[in-house]
Amino acid sequence: MRLGTIVLQTRPWAGTAQAFRAAEEIGYDVAYVADHLTHPTLAGRWLADGFTTLAAAATVTNRIDLGTLVASAAVRTPVTLARAAATVDDVSGGRLVFGLGAGAAGDAAADRGSAPGLDEMANRLEDTVRALEALWAGEPQFAGDHAAYRDVVTSPTAPGRGRPYTMLAAHGPRGLALTARYADAWSTYGGPQSVALDADDYWALVADQSAQLTRQCEEQGRDPATVRRSVLLGYGTVRPLTDAASYLAVVERAESIGLDEVVVYWPDGDPGGRFWSDPEVHAEALAGLAR
Repeated sequence: MRLGTIVLQTRPWAGTAQAFRAAEEIGYDVAYVADHLTHPTLAGRWLADGFTTLAAAATVTNRIDLGTLVASAAVRTPVTLARAAATVDDVSGGRLVFGLGAGAAGDAAADRGSAPGLDEMANRLEDTVRALEALWAGEPQFAGDHAAYRDVVTSPTAPGRGRPYTMLAAHGPRGLALTARYADAWSTYGGPQSVALDADDYWALVADQSAQLTRQCEEQGRDPATVRRSVLLGYGTVRPLTDAASYLAVVERAESIGLDEVVVYWPDGDPGGRFWSDPEVHAEALAGLAR
């Protein structure tokens, strides 16, 4: 089981750098950042750019993987997205986990003054994924209905580097099919419908999503075991960081339904806040899991 944490980039860089170093020191396998322009849970707070933060984090860490959870197709276009991802992968020595998802309508509204519908966001994600596939293959142009590029004659990756390890966020049939076809890994937090669920219903939902992904892989002739499966916990009612025993219990629960990675929030904000946890809980839980 891989263990990950998401470091919300709400601090000045000196504090964020300390968080990445600490996450690596206590044994996390991967540290992620968010990719939002705005978010209701962070009103009035600073939120640094995700890819820029990861490039800086690569210079203060050595072992830990670094990733986006997840980059937003709602506000990023294929060529600039690919260039940012490939740059971080190069700076980090190949440690990037390039997480990508449909994004949030609120970010699109912040970016260009209008919020797209769910179908439009799904269409844009699919075209973005297909455009990235074309870019990694060195194709100079791609034309989709919702994402396109042309006349790209530069290399998609740095010399000696391959395409970044890609993880897609998906919660429904269309996104899971896209994941089965193109991604190295799958990410879920359960989706918007999961936030208010109790623990048993939440895990049943995630297990069903994972089973759907397995079926999609089988239908496409892919070995389901070749897709890494990651779950982000702590956004809804399932709170794994109240104490080390709770953390260990959710790792066991995730493993029992065939997941490969558990991601929790790094301590952020003030005690009692939505994303706050005791740093000692992280250290104690990881020490226990290492034994």
